Amino acid sequence: MERYDLSEARIYVGTYAKYNEGSLRGKWIDLSDCYDQDEFMEVCHELHQDEEEPELMFQDWENIPEELIDEGHLDSNFFELRDEVENLDGMNVSAFWIWVENTGKDLTESVYYLMRQFNSAFVGRYVNKEEFAREIVSMEHELSEFAERYFDYDKYADELFDEGYWFESGYVFRDE
Repeated sequence: MERYDLSEARIYVGTYAKYNEGSLRGKWIDLSDCYDQDEFMEVCHELHQDEEEPELMFQDWENIPEELIDEGHLDSNFFELRDEVENLDGMNVSAFWIWVENTGKDLTESVYYLMRQFNSAFVGRYVNKEEFAREIVSMEHELSEFAERYFDYDKYADELFDEGYWFESGYVFRDE
C-alpha cells in the first residue's frame, strides 16, 4: 500500500454527460479546500452548474486510498480520516500507513474505532528490535549492572517479536 498524504488529496471531477459527448471538461478539486463531503459535493455541483442534475465522474485522483474512491463515489470516511491523520505527528503518519498495510484494516469502517486500534497497537520508533528490547528491560526489569552486561538483548528481542510485537521500517507495534 502506498503511503498517502491525505492533506494533498485531489480529484479531477467531470460528468458522465460531458464524457459521453466526447468532452473531458472538468477540474481538479483540492479536497483540502473542502471541510466535509457536503461541501465537496457543493463544489462539484457548482463546477457543473451548466447541467441540471450532473452525474459526477471522478476521472482521476491523487493521494486517496483506492478503497475510498472509485469513478463515481468518494467514501464519506475520507474527510474524517484525513482530519484524524492530520492530527498525528509526521512520524506517526508513516507508522499509521504501515499499520494499515500490514493489518489489512478497512478504511471505510468507523474512523474513531480505526484510530483507537492504531493508537493501541503503535508503540513507537526504534532503530532496531534490540533497542526496543533494551527499553522494555529498563522499564520492566531491575537488572544489576553486572546482570546487564550478560543479558542477551538480541535473544530477548526475538522472544518479544515472536509473541506480542511486530517491527517494520523502524516502527514497533503490538499484535492485535
